[in-house]
Formats: sequence, C-alpha cells, structure tokens
Amino acid sequence: VQQQASGGGLVQAGDSLRLSCAVSGSTFPSVAIGWFRQAPGKEREFVTSISARGDFTNYADSVKGRFTISRSSAKRMLYLQMNNVKPDDTAVYYCAARGRSGSVHTAWTRDIDYDFWGQGTLVTVSS
Repeated sequence: VQQQASGGGLVQAGDSLRLSCAVSGSTFPSVAIGWFRQAPGKEREFVTSISARGDFTNYADSVKGRFTISRSSAKRMLYLQMNNVKPDDTAVYYCAARGRSGSVHTAWTRDIDYDFWGQGTLVTVSS
C-alpha cells in the first residue's frame, strides 16, 4: 500500500481546505486509514481516522466539529475536509494506512497502529 497526500497550502484562519490522499494497492478497500500531523518542533499527533469498512471514525478533540474524514474506495482516495482552520492547525499532514490484520470496524488512533506512511503535505494557517 502506498499513499500520497496533497492539497496543502497557505490559508487564513477561518478558511476551508480539503486534503486528498491517493492510495495505491489492491487492498485499499480493506484497510483502515488515518490522518496525522506534525507541527514544527512538536511530535506527530493523531488527527482523525476511518475504519476499513468506513463505518466508524475517530477525531482528535482539537478538530472535532471542524474536520471531516471520508474515503472513496472506487477512487482509491481519502479526504480530509478542514473547515474553520486555526493557526494551531499549521503542520505537515500525513495519511497512513494499516496493513496488518485487525477489526475492520476500528478507527485506529495511534501512529503505531499504521504500517504505511506517505509523504506529507504542508498546511500553513495565518492569523
């Protein structure tokens, strides 16, 4: 499984932005996917995730109500809709895929739960 995130850029506080993640590999419909981010000088943190079946999601408290994760198995794409962005959302955003076995109904939240990481995309939010 390989993935490549895109859609980052410079936006102003309060704006909306949609990140995309193209996922290759025949197992995409059966893998859990997550978004993580790493701000300058900080550790990587969980943002949101979606189960392999697409029936469960998890969100970090800091983005609940503002960010929405979705996936299109047909297009092999993962999306992160970011609304009302804040300067604290400034970070490099990564999409990750879980390749090992496990519940298809779990939206995993730890970076150690994921096996494949793509190159990130930088989101910069100005105040």
